[in-house]
Amino acid sequence: MTNRKTKRIATLADAVTARRVLHLKEAAALLGVSEMTVRRDIADNPGIFGYLGGHIVSAADVEGDAPYELARAADSHAAAKRNACAHAARHIRPEETIFIDCGTTLEYLVDLIPENYPVTAVCYSMNTAERLTRKPNVRMVMLGGLYYPSSASFSGGAGLETLEQLGINVAFLSAAGVDTARGASCVHFHEVPVKRKVISLARENYLVVDKSKIGKLKPAFFAPMEAFRSVITEDGESALRAN
Repeated sequence: MTNRKTKRIATLADAVTARRVLHLKEAAALLGVSEMTVRRDIADNPGIFGYLGGHIVSAADVEGDAPYELARAADSHAAAKRNACAHAARHIRPEETIFIDCGTTLEYLVDLIPENYPVTAVCYSMNTAERLTRKPNVRMVMLGGLYYPSSASFSGGAGLETLEQLGINVAFLSAAGVDTARGASCVHFHEVPVKRKVISLARENYLVVDKSKIGKLKPAFFAPMEAFRSVITEDGESALRAN
């Protein structure tokens, strides 16, 4: 038993080192044990692992000055995020190309893509890409560039050049702040060029956020409210301009 546990801890530690963040379900599948067993392993080894919002990270990420933000945010307002995505999902249509923004809100939208819909999905974050790989009829385009662990996303010239070659029907954008006067903003400046490029290219742009983001203004502004066809929250969709 001790040897099995030792091997399990070593395997889990290697996986976390390689990927920086690992979801609990993924860890359980990797190790061939229950999620409860993984939780016990994490609790028994606080010097190796941290557990944030359903994600396993290195203890150093928890103890340092800048914990892994994506993992920390994952369970924040989770039910509201899921409900907002349920309203947004009606804009997903077969045989079209959609863009799914980074962050922890729109990963729920991936789960709502109908299994029988042939869709091309464009993304630039690891958590969204991982979920898209589970969809049998989805063709995924992953934008490249420099990797930013804070949001598990990529940004740079390579990704922007790829976007120029794509025809995007519907873009689903996320934001950390939505101010009715100033517009949509986020925390990370490296996300701004990708968001702006997508907004300029897509036929339809929808801002999908939970209501906790309304009234907030974050440092990285990326679009005025009129850039979006509507804003979608857990309460439903509010049109901002004529379709």
